[in-house]
Amino acid sequence: MVGITLSTAQADLARLRVKEAGLDERIEIRVQDYRDLRGEHFGAISSIGMFEHVGEARIAEYFATLHAQLGDGGRLLNHAISSVGGSRMGRNSFIGRYVFPDGELIDVGQVVLAMERAGFEVRDVESLREHYARTLRSWVGNLEARWDAAMAEVGVQRARVWHLYMAASANGFEDGGLSLHQVLGVKPGPRGQSGVPASRSAWV
Repeated sequence: MVGITLSTAQADLARLRVKEAGLDERIEIRVQDYRDLRGEHFGAISSIGMFEHVGEARIAEYFATLHAQLGDGGRLLNHAISSVGGSRMGRNSFIGRYVFPDGELIDVGQVVLAMERAGFEVRDVESLREHYARTLRSWVGNLEARWDAAMAEVGVQRARVWHLYMAASANGFEDGGLSLHQVLGVKPGPRGQSGVPASRSAWV
């Protein structure tokens, strides 16, 4: 397995957890841009929580790049926050200034179309909206329970930013203003073979 991130701190933590799990020989963690993946092929790719930073202008390049890294029957799971009609984080908005500069949410329908245009066959679309609301509530609870430690590590301003962002986002997922979708696509072989089991019950 190969994991990539642009965050050095995230990579360091991931390597530590890999080592603690005794998987050093099987999992490699890199600080790398996905566009720099060249000449490598994978059986499956999971893109988790980074698609919001790609933007509509680069969506075709994004899916074409991932499609090129997969062999026949390779699968892509694209996991991202979405909104109906799409939306951009305004540079002067709270989220745009302090949390996700230049972030953009893409309508799940547009995601499906872009994947198909890149050559993927879309096999499944799953909404995790209510799950993510619960996750955010748990994150808020964890932050509140360790508030003094969080302030000591990042300062009161940053701790308050993330407290407000997560609490407000939980409301957005609960009332349907925001959603989170996982879209599963496959790169079919030359005769259309997908390698995907016939029913969801066989996926696990």
